[in-house]
Amino acid sequence: MMTHVVTDNCIKCKYMDCVEVCPVDCFYVGENMLVIHPDECIDCGVCVPECPAEAIFPDTDAAGDTRWLELNRKYAELWPNIVAKGEPPPDADAWNGVPNKFDGHFSPKPGEPDAISGPPGLRSATEVAGGDRSDPRAIKGEV
Repeated sequence: MMTHVVTDNCIKCKYMDCVEVCPVDCFYVGENMLVIHPDECIDCGVCVPECPAEAIFPDTDAAGDTRWLELNRKYAELWPNIVAKGEPPPDADAWNGVPNKFDGHFSPKPGEPDAISGPPGLRSATEVAGGDRSDPRAIKGEV
């Protein structure tokens, strides 16, 4: 199945407009960029026109660079899920369009939940999928 990936231009922009329109909440937040979990993305493409940085592409069209699919997969497993738009960095517009941001500016650190204006209790992909619980069904009050 095809998926979409977030690429270089999201770094230090992180506008988060895409998060608001995603019907399956497959975005995960790092310190200075977002990623899409490729196993959760349904390839609907509604996020693509919403991204002011034009940083989201089908995985088959990400400038021919397979590292974006690998990077999105890796960090979606490590970073918290984001389901509501937060405030972009104050200098996001200045960084929009700056080439080759990955090598000098990418941060592997997860986004800080207190810096995200989304709902409390952001969860990692593992937690969303049921984590280590022997019974992955929701418990009353958990949903």
